[in-house]
Amino acid sequence: MIRRGLATALLATLIAWSPGQLSAAPLTLDAVLAHADADHPEVDLARAQQAVGDAEAQLAHSLNDFRVTLDATLRTGRNALYNDHFHPDHLIRLNARKTLLDFGRQQTSAAATEQESQARALQLLDVRAQRRITLMARFFDVLLADLRDGAETEALAVAYVSWDNARERLAVGQLAQWELSELEARYLDILARRNDVRRDLREKRMALGAAMNLPGMVLEDLVDPKLPDNERALPEFDALFEVVKAENPRLLAHLKLLASAAQRINGVRAENRPSLEFEAEAAAWSREATTRDDLRAGFNFNWPIWQGKRNDARMAREQARFHELQARHDTLVIDLRQSVLATREEIQLLRNAARRGEEFNAIYRDQFLEKARAEYEMELKTNLGTAMAETQFANLRQRAIEYRLALAWARLEALVGGPGQWARHYAKPVQEDKK
Repeated sequence: MIRRGLATALLATLIAWSPGQLSAAPLTLDAVLAHADADHPEVDLARAQQAVGDAEAQLAHSLNDFRVTLDATLRTGRNALYNDHFHPDHLIRLNARKTLLDFGRQQTSAAATEQESQARALQLLDVRAQRRITLMARFFDVLLADLRDGAETEALAVAYVSWDNARERLAVGQLAQWELSELEARYLDILARRNDVRRDLREKRMALGAAMNLPGMVLEDLVDPKLPDNERALPEFDALFEVVKAENPRLLAHLKLLASAAQRINGVRAENRPSLEFEAEAAAWSREATTRDDLRAGFNFNWPIWQGKRNDARMAREQARFHELQARHDTLVIDLRQSVLATREEIQLLRNAARRGEEFNAIYRDQFLEKARAEYEMELKTNLGTAMAETQFANLRQRAIEYRLALAWARLEALVGGPGQWARHYAKPVQEDKK
């Protein structure tokens, strides 16, 4: 009871935190992940880029549409036919043009912009997948910081009780001064460490709010998830990598960009081809002339026979961009292969080694706590507080393993295009690799 009272008094002396906007209802992981598709600067940027791609595709499809122009002029002039006097020469003219044949210019431009638009849509999917990982990581950061705060607070209470009891023993001559100083220094070290944990906890809460696009929100009450997906069967590497190559949105976006670059090369080649255009015009003139038509229609044929080095320069530029995209694509394939391998190895390590070690340690700490509680009740020893703190630290390490495992699975899901694509390919149990 004395130790509990001292711990309560200690908690009353904690560093005061500036008030902030607190979350009202308990926050679950699913509720946090729902913000992956909500408004956020990263998502807004990807959506804006997709809108640009859609607009460019629409523009390319409209290049051969009818072009209607209205010209009107108010002017005057003089010549010998009008005795060198100024005479009105106003006009109004309505002109319509439409390209009938361009031998591939509009088609290649439309195909290129369509591929780019599809690439931007795939990039938006990748941004959402990365947002899920970020939100999950920030959520787990808060949970771990909260567990660390509880464990450090328990350790601080134990250190304070030991220091306070030592002062009484020093007063009756049962303890040397240097021993008291050692306990006081230990208490102050733990106090500084706990205060730093409190600061880090608040930063983690605000970082979660910022990731959810809720700046200034201090998310206090979080629900620890059960994470049943951590027990899923792990696919074989070769089969998994084939799925990644077929479904990864970033890789598919690069393939679309490559196809777009190839179409732009074809578009530059089409610049040397002729074009046929239909033109119709209606006009009204204030000055009569035999060379002027009120109505006329016809076809315009244009063939750019020589354009200097302009087309050669454009061709060299588009080919260079194609080779750059090809190199980026090949690099991405290598990076994805390494990511799949590293993530899969991490899952195996966490499940087969790290988790088992922490489970054994947690069992040992529970047993040690029961032993310390029994000795405390029999007044044999006073190490119950230390055992309770160590138990909390063991639970902290155990949950950290599960959070790392959940994040690794989330990264693996993102590599195949998200949870939906993963479920489509791996709805049935897959034999786990035991290597």
